[in-house]
Amino acid sequence: MTHTKADKSTVQKILIPVVALTILLLMVAWLAGSFNEKISPTLNDSINHKISAARIEQNNSYILVASKEAIFEPVAASLKAKQATIISARILARIEQINSRAGNLVKKGDLLIQLEQSDLQSQVLQAKQNVNAMQARAKEAKQNLDRSAELFKTNLVSEFELDKDRANYQTIHAELTAAKQAFSQAKTTLSYATLIAPIDGRIIDRFAEPGDTAQPGIKLLSLYNPLSLRVEAQVREQLALTLTNGQKIEIELPSVNKTMMGEIEEIVPVANTGSRSFLIKASITYHENLLPGMYARMLIPAGEQIQLAIPANKVAHVGQLDFVWLNVDSEIQRRFVRLGKEKKGMITVISGLMAGDEIIDP
Repeated sequence: MTHTKADKSTVQKILIPVVALTILLLMVAWLAGSFNEKISPTLNDSINHKISAARIEQNNSYILVASKEAIFEPVAASLKAKQATIISARILARIEQINSRAGNLVKKGDLLIQLEQSDLQSQVLQAKQNVNAMQARAKEAKQNLDRSAELFKTNLVSEFELDKDRANYQTIHAELTAAKQAFSQAKTTLSYATLIAPIDGRIIDRFAEPGDTAQPGIKLLSLYNPLSLRVEAQVREQLALTLTNGQKIEIELPSVNKTMMGEIEEIVPVANTGSRSFLIKASITYHENLLPGMYARMLIPAGEQIQLAIPANKVAHVGQLDFVWLNVDSEIQRRFVRLGKEKKGMITVISGLMAGDEIIDP
């Protein structure tokens, strides 16, 4: 009795996995369509051919034609001001006032920095008084000379006395001229205490504060003219030698998302020996958001290439893949393609198609 139960248990252990595997295989076959009615291949081909013919007749086709397009090589560039200047003192003096800070707009002739000038004003006043005194002495010497000349005619004074008065007048006249020059120099030195804007522009930075001592040649302010901004780039010599002054080139300004035309105004006629390139400078139109040092790109003409382009509405998409439908011997074929940039409704084809292909609507 015990032997019979053991046999039944063994059979059950073998039978259950076999039944489960059989059921699994039947389900896979059903999902694969093994129990569905098959359609004859000849009939299926006929249907596909009729569908293809109908699509070709209903859709407008586009014959792909190759065209020559100009190639432009982007070159990294920077914005720089053609008209920029550094404001520094010409005398040693204490700074009394600074009227501008970084970013301020100034006009030509505006007061930027006022230096202490009390000592300089005293020197000017002293020089002026010296001129007045010399003018009085020169007037007296001239009267003495004229008087001696009249008396000499009547032999009342000797020629020696006349020559002495003439020499005295000439000496005093020379001293008067020197006094006038000293007065002029004192006024010029006084003007150095007032620093004014030499150009219309924007302050870049200030390097001193009121109370500091200004030293000759040490920069106090820097400014530039926003209207004089231009683009400068080092262009490799093979391309630079094809450029000429006055040539129009396209310039991209990524920071302001803008593209504009520039004009080459200067080609530095010395190559950079390290990079074998030439410095190219191109003028641009004024834009309020542009600042010196910003990044730009010069698009330098670099020849021509054969290019294929198709209408954007002829392209279909599957996820991130792009493809088009082709009419090949009156049959529709799907062709995956790599595409480039889109411009005015046309997309550049990088690979997947060739000239002469007939593209139909998706």
